Formats: sequence, structure tokens, C-alpha cells
Amino acid sequence: MGAKSKSDDGLTSGEADRLAALADLAILDTAPDPELDTLCRIAADTLGAQSAGISFVARDRQWFKARHNLTLRETSRDNAFCAHTVAARKPVVVLDSEQDERFSANPLVTDAPYIRFYVGAPIILKSGYCVGSLCVIDQTPRKELSQNDIDTLERLAMLAAQLIEQTRRRRFSDIAGKVIESSLDAVLAVDNAGTIIFLNPAAEQLFGYSRSEAIGSHVGLLISEKHGSEERQVFLDAAAGRPTPLDESALEIFARHKSGSEFPARLSLAPWGTDRPDGGYAAIIRDVTREKALEDEKNRSRAFLDGILENLPVMLFVKDAKTRKYRFVNTKMEKVAGRTAEQMLGHSDAELFPDVGDGFENRDKLAIQSREPFVHESQFERDDGTVSHIRTTRVVMAGPESDDQFILGIGEDLTKTRITEAENYRLARYDTLTGLLNRAKLADLLRDLVASNKTFALLSLDLDRFKSVNDQFGHLVGDAVLKQVGGRIESLVGSEDFAARIGGDEFMAVLIGDDLRHRAEAFAHRLISRIEEPMVTPRATVHLGASIGIAIFPDDATTTEKLRENADLALYRAKNRGRGVPCFFDDGMDAAVRDRRKLEHDLRRAVEQNLIGLAYQPIMSTASGRITSVEALARWTHPAHGLVPPDHFISLAEETGLIDRLGDHLIRLACEDACHWPEHVRVAVNLSPLQFRNPSFVANIEAVLEKTGLAPNRLQLEVTERVVLQNVEETFAQLEALRALGIQILIDDFGVGHSSLSYFQRFSFDKVKIDKSFIAEIESSRAARAIVEAVVGLGRKLDMGIVAEGVETMDQQEILTKMGCTHLQGYLFSKPTDIVTLRLMLDAQTKPHKSEHRAA
Repeated sequence: MGAKSKSDDGLTSGEADRLAALADLAILDTAPDPELDTLCRIAADTLGAQSAGISFVARDRQWFKARHNLTLRETSRDNAFCAHTVAARKPVVVLDSEQDERFSANPLVTDAPYIRFYVGAPIILKSGYCVGSLCVIDQTPRKELSQNDIDTLERLAMLAAQLIEQTRRRRFSDIAGKVIESSLDAVLAVDNAGTIIFLNPAAEQLFGYSRSEAIGSHVGLLISEKHGSEERQVFLDAAAGRPTPLDESALEIFARHKSGSEFPARLSLAPWGTDRPDGGYAAIIRDVTREKALEDEKNRSRAFLDGILENLPVMLFVKDAKTRKYRFVNTKMEKVAGRTAEQMLGHSDAELFPDVGDGFENRDKLAIQSREPFVHESQFERDDGTVSHIRTTRVVMAGPESDDQFILGIGEDLTKTRITEAENYRLARYDTLTGLLNRAKLADLLRDLVASNKTFALLSLDLDRFKSVNDQFGHLVGDAVLKQVGGRIESLVGSEDFAARIGGDEFMAVLIGDDLRHRAEAFAHRLISRIEEPMVTPRATVHLGASIGIAIFPDDATTTEKLRENADLALYRAKNRGRGVPCFFDDGMDAAVRDRRKLEHDLRRAVEQNLIGLAYQPIMSTASGRITSVEALARWTHPAHGLVPPDHFISLAEETGLIDRLGDHLIRLACEDACHWPEHVRVAVNLSPLQFRNPSFVANIEAVLEKTGLAPNRLQLEVTERVVLQNVEETFAQLEALRALGIQILIDDFGVGHSSLSYFQRFSFDKVKIDKSFIAEIESSRAARAIVEAVVGLGRKLDMGIVAEGVETMDQQEILTKMGCTHLQGYLFSKPTDIVTLRLMLDAQTKPHKSEHRAA
């Protein structure tokens, strides 16, 4: 089998080839073969032995394909008697294993199956490789074995080899047949005369002929007339078994379908039995219509890509890595270099740019040495004298041939980018409106100061009355004021000190050095005085104030976060003291400030998690004595403090900017609940003046109605005179928009604050709610009674409903009913209650009169 040499896995080349031949049989670990089992029985009977087997010797084991009276299925190769037979490639006879030093200590001798007698004949394939053995085994030793018995066993082993190879051929023939039958490619068999003798289902589908139609026909039936006579003759010669240029090669042809349509196909031919009269060619034909379309598309894509490369807004070039000469440049590269492609291709940088070319080629060299993308930024002066910032990335890439190397270069013009980066650097560190440092840069500087352990004072400043200015005069005036404030702060800070705008009307200043307490206090007083000076803008002259909180590092805190927190706490105390004053942080700072901060944190969490709910207080019709609407009242149960008064957390929500989100949540919750009530019962929700500042306010309410499905005429919105006082024109426009949706608008707490009858000229309210302070004195005060009578009369004249709040006694109910109040609300009828109790109250009522639909 050739010279024996060791392979990487320690096998001789001959053993490796033998194991490959065994693997090619695909017989290991397969099911028993009855024919081979019979052969084993014949071998055992012929030699008068107990057992026989056919084993195959693999790399590490022997495995029995067939057995007779043998329990062994496999053993290690080291213990296998048959391994000796395979190695010897001739019969091996062991008359008594206990007397044979090769096997006396073998576990198969000393233990089951207790082999004493063994004879094995090699199973040698036609290829010459010995893959196993037919062996006969007995537990009784023998004194001799005749040559005739040995010859008989060899013949049986040869028969076993034939059976094994026949089985393999039959199996592979079956596989080949199934592969051909299931192949997606058309497969034809053509005899030496060019007659079709076989075609698979794919061929039937491809050409449109059934087997009965195609078999017996000449193969020329399937070839397009587009081919010239020479091409057709080449194919026909191949089909007839004559030598052609197509032997064992592929040809692209035009094939013809039964319908007459033609299509491109790839033809592969393989001869079979060319030395026999019944020989011919096997043909595999594949429809390449889609492949051709893909190739065309690929060509179009390549042309498109070439167009993209030519027109890329970045420089693109390719150089030969050895010669440094240009092989490709795009249009942008031509423009930047001031040379045409014809002038550049085939030339090096040293030739094209004598002054700077050596530098370009040196960077090419560095790119080749690094084997990584090499990036370099430099200035490039064009022929017209303009200078640009160019960043070039060089990448070494392999060419189509293994020895080829090229340098791909991509150049970007970064001139505008560098200008933008400089601006972004400024924006990232400075406030665009005031020119002061911004929040992020301040945080960096504070961290640096703490890390260096320098002593410094942090002043937290908040403008007083700025929100009113912003609301009254608009953002343009507000921005102008903030810009002036920034200038005044900057004019006071020293050369080593700095100031920043944190956001909105919040500023901070940092003073560094000694005697900080005195310096900080003096600085704060000067700053407050400067801010209190009039600020003149094109639209208005405004007057502001300032409150300042001061904390000193490291006396008041040892981290930036804690120092800022303490400065803010001091600022809160300054505001509570009456504003316009500085305040230093101290450990005994008012608990109220800390509690307020904690309450603000808890409120924010409650709003974010929708933990604030509603209670409902019924409103009774004086005409029927039944509930026609309910007022939704916000309720917040704090986990530590219990029920928080609404006026407390509502005002806090207004101050902290949470009112919009809280208000939207309460309106949505009220609408969802009202959907489960009788249709004649409306729900009234109180609005904060600050909600009207939200430009999406009306749209948000419309979205809630649409989402919940509540009819707009069942929603009542209560506004106080505070709402009307701020941004009068805008507020009335929003009220009109709400009215247009079908929502009822009520004016709440009428009679207190800045009441004005002009409101009723500007807007037609659906109801007026008389403040409970008048109701409480209606029995004892003539003035209170007269005011209520006047409001009721006004409502009657203007066709408005009148709701009396805070009704607590039967006498009050009687007086108000006689006066003409349409609705009453108060503890006499019900305290604010939960949704479950309210529904029980509503269920207890009978169906409403028609009049209640109009009056509710």
C-alpha cells in the first residue's frame, strides 16, 4: 500500500489509508446484517466451534458487525485477537491462548468470553485494504487445525468482503438515485446515438416534457436553434460519446422548452461506459435565467458603485504599495490635488508634488508597516493658495493576486468640521445666553477644586420675581434680563473666581482663597445690590431681586454634591427670610427647609407613579334634591405623614413645575371614573392657573376625552379668578376653545380676591360657585345675604347656574333654595367620599328628570 510514514496523528500512512477505507464503508455501528450473521453460523459449524463473528478493526476498537453465539459487541483494539489478523493480512491461528504468550494475559482469555481457541481470516476489499476479520472462537483449546479448515474460512472471509462491498454499492446506488430524483437541477442520460434514455422530475419540469414524451427522443429537441451549426454539432458529438471540448467541462447554452420558449442554461457533461456499446453521457442542466439576471444586476451595481466612488464628497485613491504609484483616483481627489486622473495615474506623489510628495510617501510607508488603518491629519495647500484641513486614512489591502498589495486612501476635508468643533467646545462649556460657564463645566471645576483640596465658597443665586417678568413680558424680555444678570455677575467675580448659569434663573459663583466668609458675604451683598438696579430692555424696564445661599468647602461639606445641596438649603432659608438677603449654611438650618425638600422629592415620586388620587363631593340639584354632578378633589396619602392637605401639595406642585403632569393625571382619572356613572351626572375638576401656560393644555384635555370616551358635555372645569388675572387674552382664548369642545366652564370661589363683573362680559360661564365664606354667614350677616342674592340674580339674568359651596345646615339650604340657587354643595349632603361610596349613592337615586339634564 506504499511506503509507511508517520502522519501528524501518529498513524502510519498505510494505517491511515486503511482506516479511511473502513470509514468509506460507513459500516461501523450499523444494524446487524442477516446474511453476514448466517455466514458466521456457517463458519462456526464448519469448524465445529461455539462462536463466530465478523469484526472491523477501527483506530481504538474492534466492532462486530455480525455474530453467532457471541455476546461481545465491541472491545478495545489492544485486546482484539482480530487486530493481529488485520496486521498480518493472513489467517491467524491460536490453538490454545493460555499457551500463547501473546494472549495468555488477555482479558478476553482470563475473563468472559474465556477464549481458548481462535482462528481469524482477513477481510480484504477489492482496493486491497484489510478492514477486519472473520473469526471463529471456542472456549476449548485444540491440538491442531487442518489446512482445509483454514482455506474454507478464507473463502468465507472473501465472500464476506464481497457481501460487504455489494451492500455498500447498493446503498450508494440507492442514495445516488434519490439524489438525482430529488435534485433541483435537470439530469438527463443520453446514449451514444444522442437518444434520451433517462430524465429526472426536475428535467420534466424544466423542459415541459414528461418522461414518456422525452425518452426515445433525440437530445437535439432540447437545444435552441439560436446556436449555430458548429455549436450544435459539438453538443451532439458529446451526446453521441465522441470526444469534444466539453468533456468534463461546463457550457452555457440556450435551452428550449416544449412550449417553444427558450432560456439560458448551464450544461455539464460526464461520460459513462464510453468503451461499451451501451455507453453515453450524463448531462446536468441548470436554468441560469435568475443567475444571469443577478449577474446583470451585479454589473449594473458595479457601474453604479463606480459612479458613487467617482462622485463621493471625500477623496478616494488607490496606490500600488510597492511603487507608490496611483492606480485610481476619484473626482474629489482630482479637485483637491489640482490634477486630472490622466495626470496622476501611473505616477507617484514624489513625481506629482515635489515639495510635499516625500511626506505623503513616508505616510504610505508607515501605513504598510503598521498593518492597521493609519490616520493622519495635515494642512494641504492647493494650487490656488487655499489651505484646507485634510484627514487621510490609509489602509493596506490585498489585491486580486496573492502577492499584490495596495494602499486605499480616504481623505476628508475637515475645515468646516474643525470650525464647528471649536464652536461645540465653547457650547459644551459655556452658557449660550449669558456667556457664563454652564452646569457641566461648573461640575468639572468643582470636582477639580475638591480633588486639589482648595478652600472655596459656593454661592447659589436665584432671581426673585423673574417668573412674573417672564410671564408678563415674554421670553424675549426674559432672555434679555438673564443676559444682563450674567454680565453683572461676571463684572463682580475676581480673576481667580468664576460664575456659571445652572439653568433658568439659577446661577452659581465660586470664590477661591482666604477669608472666604467675609469675602463671600461682601460679594453677595454687592451682587444683590447690582441685580436690584433697574434692567432696561427694548420692551420694558424691569426690577428684580435676588436671594443667595452660601456654603464653604471643606467646612460645610467635603463633596461637590453635598456642597451644592447645602448651598441650595441656604438659598431656601434666604428666600424664607424675605428674599434679597444672603444666608450661610449651618448645621442647625431650619427643619422646615429640609422637610420641604423631602416633601418635594416625595411629591415628585408620587406624581411620577400616579399615587395621587381623587375624592368626590356630590353637588345637589335644588329642583330635584338629587346628585347631578360631583366635584373631583385631589387626595394624597403620604406614606409617613398620612393625608397631606391639598392646598399644601397643589401649591408645591405649582412651584416645582409638576402641576401640568399632576393636572393631566387628575383630569384623566376623573373622566375614567365618570364613565361608570349615570349619563346625567357630570364631573367637575379644578384647574390651576399655571396649567393655562401649557400650549398643549386644550389638546391634552381633548385627547383625554377621546381616550376615555367621556362625552365632553359631562366634563366641567372650575377656574378661579386667578386664572383670568394672568394673560387675560390668552386665557379667554383657551376657555373659548374648551367651550367649543362642549366642556362646561365654571368660575369658582366667586366673591373673593379680585372679582370683576367684566369677566361675565368677556366670557359666558356656565355656572358660578359662591365661595363658602359667604354661605357660612348668610344666616347672621345682612351683607353676606345681600351679596349672595346679588350673585343669584346675576346668574338668573345671564342664564348661569348658581352653586352654593359649604352648605352645612338645613336653614342654609332653605334660604339658598328660596333665593334661587340652582345647586348646593356641602357637608349637609355629603363629605368628600371615595368612588365606591359615591357609586352607592348614585345607584340609590332614581332615573333623573329631563329637566336635570339641562340644569346639571
